[in-house]
Amino acid sequence: MAAIPAGKTWFDTHKQSFVNVPIGTDQGIDTTAFLDASEATTTLFDLLGSVAFTPVKNDMLGNIKKIRDRQQASPSTSSTLQSLCKSEIASKSHKATEGLLWLVRGLDFTAQALRADLTNNAGVSITEQKPKKELSDSFRDAYKLTLAPHHSFMVKPIFSAAMSATPYRKDLYAKMLGEGAGAEVFQGEEEKWLGALEERISILKVFLASKEAKW
Repeated sequence: MAAIPAGKTWFDTHKQSFVNVPIGTDQGIDTTAFLDASEATTTLFDLLGSVAFTPVKNDMLGNIKKIRDRQQASPSTSSTLQSLCKSEIASKSHKATEGLLWLVRGLDFTAQALRADLTNNAGVSITEQKPKKELSDSFRDAYKLTLAPHHSFMVKPIFSAAMSATPYRKDLYAKMLGEGAGAEVFQGEEEKWLGALEERISILKVFLASKEAKW
């Protein structure tokens, strides 16, 4: 990904932010905006700085493509993620719906890892050399809670290697700040973005667990 401009943060590089992804009165989540925000989120795995994270990123991008392909094939029934899935299942297919299920799991992993870091290091600056808990612990715990239960014994070692390759907390956050960007401003943006992501994950998890989303 391109270098982050001076005075800006990683969040400023997103084409779309989860903060601005519309949620309808019926809890319907805008398909295009959600996929754009998800795609922007995958650049986090570039910042993590290890090829071990490539499978994590590629998995998410592959699932985004499955949903986009369905959206392009049937735009009139794909304005929201929920309507896209329901119309696809009605057509006796579930490729995009299954893609959404896995995309939500990947986003949930990302959200839980970052939330765990904020919780574990409450009141600790992102520049702190010795935080209360390192980032690798947060990522490993999040993996166990989200993706690991659904991964086969062949896939788990690949993702476990990625968790072990997680950089030091201060090093990751340094990469997420442009020159001269304030740490306090970043932490405020992270909390806002993370809360928006968590809200949309929660809505989609309820939907994906419902009868409407079963194939």
